[in-house]
Amino acid sequence: MPASDPRSVPTYCFSVFAVSEASVMPRVLELFVKRGLVPSRFDAAVAGNDLAVDVQWGGLEADTAAHIAACLRNVVHVERVLTAVKSHAAEAL
Repeated sequence: MPASDPRSVPTYCFSVFAVSEASVMPRVLELFVKRGLVPSRFDAAVAGNDLAVDVQWGGLEADTAAHIAACLRNVVHVERVLTAVKSHAAEAL
């Protein structure tokens, strides 16, 4: 299916880098939960005092994803947020 096909479903990826504090993961998840969203992937790893959290969600609207990324950047102890978009062809019905 071509990338311009209207049935393509984007997956928004958020990579959050923060200080390793217990409050960071629930604060990151809260931004999805309050919208009734369950991420398709949630992964976290600690290395020393650094925490890396990767969250993916398929089917978000672009403006919602941008808003979530902006909110993630304002979470206490978050130092950096990177975003990416993956496109997958939707399954035929």
